[in-house]
Amino acid sequence: MTESPFSSDGYRDLVQAFLDKGYTVRHFADCRPERSDLILRHDIDISLEAAISVAETEYSLGVAATYFVLLRTDMYNPLSRQGQSVLHELRALGHDIGLHLDASLYPDNRDALQQAAAQECAALEAILGAPVRVISFHRPAPSLVGSAHELAGRLSAYSRRYTHDMGYCSDSRGGWHYGLPLEHESVRKGTALQLLTHPIWWNGAETASPTQKLLSHLENRATYLDNELAAQCGIHTPASILKAKE
Repeated sequence: MTESPFSSDGYRDLVQAFLDKGYTVRHFADCRPERSDLILRHDIDISLEAAISVAETEYSLGVAATYFVLLRTDMYNPLSRQGQSVLHELRALGHDIGLHLDASLYPDNRDALQQAAAQECAALEAILGAPVRVISFHRPAPSLVGSAHELAGRLSAYSRRYTHDMGYCSDSRGGWHYGLPLEHESVRKGTALQLLTHPIWWNGAETASPTQKLLSHLENRATYLDNELAAQCGIHTPASILKAKE
């Protein structure tokens, strides 16, 4: 089967292919391993803004996904004006927001993770004004994959139910390094699959490599911060204005 290109159109084609196979997109809580159920999961590791085009594609197909947001990251700020705007738009499009928990920032024991998850979920719920129902781990240690079904009273996307009892496929590092999702054994049997994608890879030209997409994001982010710095501090002149004066 031909691989869908990593672009907005490619993502649309991928989800549509699952729908054409008789799959039903469901939330984590409603998914049953023995059925043709599809969980659409997005871990937002790098860019909140990149999630918008993916979310709009899903909305146009009449399906809803869960977007997992980091709170402790230097990549973006969900409390900023821009971050709040993105989260509001994701929810307005009918999608769910979950917590993306970076377990490496906490002591490696269950009690510490329970406490950290509870605190971060409470903070994210205050931002959203809505409950957080699911948690996924950021760059999880092997011991966390296939672990307990719940963490801090929320479902864990890495529990055994979602990683072993049903199929699991991820686009980590911008590629299907463990096989194409439509060729997964679970899909061949018509049983459930958790499809993890990262929005950053599905933005930009389909011919761009993962590295090129990261560099493009870095350039756009630098321009945004340059202009924001000028807006916050009058002694700074953005590079675009300096270049225009040359």
